[in-house]
Amino acid sequence: MSTRRQKFAHLFVTTAAVLPALLAAPGAVAAPQEPPPAASVVGGERLGRSGVQVSPLAGAPALPRDLTGESWIVSDATSGDVLAASNPHLRLAPASTLKILFADTVLPKFDRSTVHKVADEEILGLGEGSSLVGIKENLEYRVEDLWRGVFLSSGNDAVHVLAHMNGGVEQTVVEMQSRADALQARDTRVISPDGYDMDGQLSSAYDLSLFARAGLRNPDFRMYCATRQAMFPGAVDKNTGQRGSFGIANTDRLLGKYPGLIGVKNGFTTNAGSTFVGAAERNGRTLLVTVMHPDSYQKVYDETAALLDWGFAAAGKVQPVGKLVDELPPDGEPSGQAGGTAGAPPPDSTPATRPGTTPTATPAAAEDDGLGLGGWLAVVLVTAAAGYGVLVLRRGRRGAASW
Repeated sequence: MSTRRQKFAHLFVTTAAVLPALLAAPGAVAAPQEPPPAASVVGGERLGRSGVQVSPLAGAPALPRDLTGESWIVSDATSGDVLAASNPHLRLAPASTLKILFADTVLPKFDRSTVHKVADEEILGLGEGSSLVGIKENLEYRVEDLWRGVFLSSGNDAVHVLAHMNGGVEQTVVEMQSRADALQARDTRVISPDGYDMDGQLSSAYDLSLFARAGLRNPDFRMYCATRQAMFPGAVDKNTGQRGSFGIANTDRLLGKYPGLIGVKNGFTTNAGSTFVGAAERNGRTLLVTVMHPDSYQKVYDETAALLDWGFAAAGKVQPVGKLVDELPPDGEPSGQAGGTAGAPPPDSTPATRPGTTPTATPAAAEDDGLGLGGWLAVVLVTAAAGYGVLVLRRGRRGAASW
């Protein structure tokens, strides 16, 4: 082989040997790439748009006027069709409506007749100003009494006792987040099981509707959220040794007043304002309405009732603008249901900016540096070397093999 050919062969072999290192070289300048497509909106693209979304057909009634909720959604609990919505993926503080997710996660685990003796630590550490049903330490309570405390009185003390029965508050938060993920509730971040205001704890009208829809499939959930009044175990009388009881009433102001109302859950904190998820049945159709952060406490009920009225009147007279998606199968892959797939919150699902609603950081997409300058240089060198090598081999065919 000629000296020239020997030098080229050495260049070719050396370049091929260092190619993997060049490709993996850190800090290489990335080649220009098209941006990845926007994450699909859970439930359908229109639910990621700002403002009111509705597609009326002939004869459809007009939506209620002067709605003040920052976010709301009207959906069919059976089909999952979203009849109308406004900013349904907007991430806001959920207040006690997050107890819907708590119940959907924990309620199936304990028989209602189970008796539990409350330890001191189970009702310590409750947030200042928490709503309480009045649980006392060292007394026994049936599980069904605890759930009435959750649904009727929105008792954070009852939530914490049940959470301790479930392995502790931290364990319950983890399970709630896992349940939210399984339901494709991508707007929800769980920090506390009771919905008490915590930095980073957020949900959306869309997600709360998913939680309510799932919960209503459980007969016990449906029974508790529809209960208007109950007797709750009290303290033991020191004189008689007998244990008393006292009455509690559901704080849902529509229950018993709006025709066909099933429940589900109201919520209020100074930070979150008012939130409400209501389900009602009429003529065999069950509708869900979620309203978040209207102008006042009373308006959350007025606007829910108005949207329920509209939904029943509009059924069959509007095209759905989205879908309440189904729960993921056990393998975690979307089932391909119409209307959307699992994904990150839509681009305009901006977290609320009220004090105390610190947005949860969205993980940055992993960087893809492509081949980089070193990689492309290696490709060019190898390509050139290969081309020249073919030429050398062709010229060397008259004698012995050149390589």
